[in-house]
Amino acid sequence: MAMTITINLTDLEEKCIRYVAADPQEFISNLVDSRVFAAKQEIYNAEVKRMTADPDVTSIPADVDAVVTAAEVTLASENPPLPDVTPPE
Repeated sequence: MAMTITINLTDLEEKCIRYVAADPQEFISNLVDSRVFAAKQEIYNAEVKRMTADPDVTSIPADVDAVVTAAEVTLASENPPLPDVTPPE
C-alpha cells in the first residue's frame, strides 16, 4: 500500500518555505523521510524491547522492516488528539 499526499500552499506559505528551502518539494520530501525513519526506529526499538522481555519469544528477526511490519502499534489516530498549535491569524 502506498500513499500519495498533496499539499497546497498559499502564496505567503510558498514565500516562507522558499526562504528556508531552494526546492520546497525536495525539502518536504526529505522532512517526511526523516520523520518516517525516526518513527520506524521508535517502533523497532520498542518492539525489540518487548520481544526481549517476552520469555515466549525465541527469536527476533534481523530485518528492521520485518520487525516493524509485524509490530502491533497504537496509531496516532487512535490516541487522544494533540492540542491545536495553529498560530492565530
